[in-house]
Amino acid sequence: MEKLQEILKKEKYKKIKFKITKTQHLLIKAKINGVKGNFILDTGASNSCIGFETVNLFLVEAQDSKTKASGAGATGMLTQTASNNKIQLGLWKKNKFDLVIFDLSHVNEALIQYKVKPVHGIIGADILLRGKAIIDYYNHYLYLQ
Repeated sequence: MEKLQEILKKEKYKKIKFKITKTQHLLIKAKINGVKGNFILDTGASNSCIGFETVNLFLVEAQDSKTKASGAGATGMLTQTASNNKIQLGLWKKNKFDLVIFDLSHVNEALIQYKVKPVHGIIGADILLRGKAIIDYYNHYLYLQ
């Protein structure tokens, strides 16, 4: 029987390693506009996002947004958006990618309490859908096509 990894390779899927933190979050590395960062892989987040404090780091052009963000334990948070970005996870790349920018401090405060390094942002369902994602929890790999 063919292994999942071999089947997905034939289907042109890219394999990206992730780690599981003490807080049971999936931690993945990504590049935005060529700049490396640490992200939480979150199937429940509709959009990929970065924190306000990383706008300059990732060379994004923030525009005001009327949309309010909500997430675990927080609602009605102000957001900005950034269009036309490049995103890369492992060898998987996409151009013309939009990001939401919001206050990630509540997420990072929770991580720091558990002595987990803060993150730059969240990789959400927008990327997972666009990349036809398959998550191999057992072997800690994300596959994107």
